[in-house]
Amino acid sequence: MKNSDLKKTTQGMRIVLYVASFLVLSVGLSLYLLTNRTDVYFSWTINPPLTAAFLGAGYLASFPLELLSARERIWASTRPAVPGVWVFTFLTLIVTLIHLDRFHFNSLFFITKAGTWVWLGVYIFVPIALGILWLIQMRQPGIDPPRKATLPIWMRAVLIIQGGIMLLLGGAMLVFPERIIPLWPWMLSPLTARAIGAWGVGIGVLVVQALWENDWWRLNHFAVSYLLYGLLQMINLLRYPTTLDWSRLTAGGYTAFVLSIILVGAFGTWKARQTMQIRISQD
Repeated sequence: MKNSDLKKTTQGMRIVLYVASFLVLSVGLSLYLLTNRTDVYFSWTINPPLTAAFLGAGYLASFPLELLSARERIWASTRPAVPGVWVFTFLTLIVTLIHLDRFHFNSLFFITKAGTWVWLGVYIFVPIALGILWLIQMRQPGIDPPRKATLPIWMRAVLIIQGGIMLLLGGAMLVFPERIIPLWPWMLSPLTARAIGAWGVGIGVLVVQALWENDWWRLNHFAVSYLLYGLLQMINLLRYPTTLDWSRLTAGGYTAFVLSIILVGAFGTWKARQTMQIRISQD
């Protein structure tokens, strides 16, 4: 197969992913490092700080996924990031519109008010722009490279379980937050429950896409991001160990789930890098 036969990532798709990577890094640093100052340095006030750190971990882990995917020239290597990013941004827009009264549009601080309006603008622009570019991308000529290093059955089974849990739980948090809040291992509001739910569904879609791609060569960036997400969430538990209600079974279940993400991400990162090295040496 000639390289010219492969479907290329469009310039527009690469640009919007570059822009998105910068935005998630900015938001992620603010949420993860300034967890106690969301009243000034974020679009709405988040309590407890563990929730801000949880959301920040999602944004920071998205940074390498979007940045590295934007650098790819072959669509099959960029594609694993796109469905999850689009779903997350679309759902976050819906969550924002539902809870507009909680946002700092009338803050006395210019940086807070400006950041809140930028937040709204970004979450209107990105899902629309990315959706249009995705449709354009699908109309591009070319084919995908063949799958040469498929995932083992046990890995696919683990991803099915993890993705299924995130999709189901995330969907429930979006639609019925008041039913999930009493079960969650730390205090949430309807807004933060839905914000976490948007991440659950978004990452769940990433996992489903990874299962469909079923090729270590295509999933290198996904694996790195997945590992980073798990590590950052585990660090959060070490930062705020008393915030969780350890008398609830869900606290132990949540910790075990984060650990499973770390293990899957670590193995996936190692296996994807190994596959890339082998193919490069063969070429």
